[in-house]
Amino acid sequence: MNLQQLEYIVALDNHKQFALAADKCFVTQPTLSMMVKKLEDELGLKIFDRSKQPITATREGEEVIRRARKVLAEAYYLKEFAKELKGEITGELHLGIIPTLAPYLLPLFLKSFTKKYPALKIYIREMITNEIIAKLKAGELDIGLLATPLHEPHIIEHRLFCEELLAYASRHEKLPKKKYLLPREIDVHHLWLLEEGHCLRNQVYNLCELKKMQTETENLHYEAGSIETLINLIDRHEGITIIPYLATVHLKAAQKKNVRQFANPKPVREISLVVHESFPRKNLLERLSAEIKSNLHFETDFKEKSVLEIEP
Repeated sequence: MNLQQLEYIVALDNHKQFALAADKCFVTQPTLSMMVKKLEDELGLKIFDRSKQPITATREGEEVIRRARKVLAEAYYLKEFAKELKGEITGELHLGIIPTLAPYLLPLFLKSFTKKYPALKIYIREMITNEIIAKLKAGELDIGLLATPLHEPHIIEHRLFCEELLAYASRHEKLPKKKYLLPREIDVHHLWLLEEGHCLRNQVYNLCELKKMQTETENLHYEAGSIETLINLIDRHEGITIIPYLATVHLKAAQKKNVRQFANPKPVREISLVVHESFPRKNLLERLSAEIKSNLHFETDFKEKSVLEIEP
């Protein structure tokens, strides 16, 4: 057994065809097929069911492939770790970030970070929290950038900052005429929410205690896929929603008049860099963390705050 054989079975699992997997591995199809068969003989089990098209892994094969991915990831990390010991930041970084953070935070630090480390190839994907956690555990992502705490076994959180949550309300919304709102003063019947799967949705549920209420909806029920959609809906259809501070930075002057702060303890979401406990590239993690923090130009710590949990 060798790393090359593990690369072949992972490629075959990814592409589901011998010819395509061989092409991606820069070998001939007979060579790849022979090496996969040799590994199966050595392990004494069938990794793939060749009777099906596209080719699929057997139940036992799925476990072998899952472990093969981890072994390959560790081998890759070992090479990059050795380079980092010499002060080099190279190789690849696969970063997952939640959609309610990506359009606001990435522009603040990405350009300067890539300029400092031109030998580092960065691959970024927007995905919801559960997907990031799953891919971190599977070794398909290096780092997650998302709201915490997660309370996930084998996942390590490195706190970056706390971001204030604010109310965005139509000018026609009946709210108390005072500077600071209380969550209970929001009419939940007028509340617009993100669709299922977004951690911000769960945090809004906690803030407004929606789980404790039996609310009746009006004739229109809509769950948005982005914060921008929520803002546009309120601008045109009225209502209220909850948005993070970074989403307010580039609002128009007229829109900023629709933003209301909450009273102390201010509701905030905690943002962290998250890795699997086996992630070895501490130097890369520290430099990414420092770059993000150095480009934040707003209050990130609050004397009186309430960090909203992700799970309702």
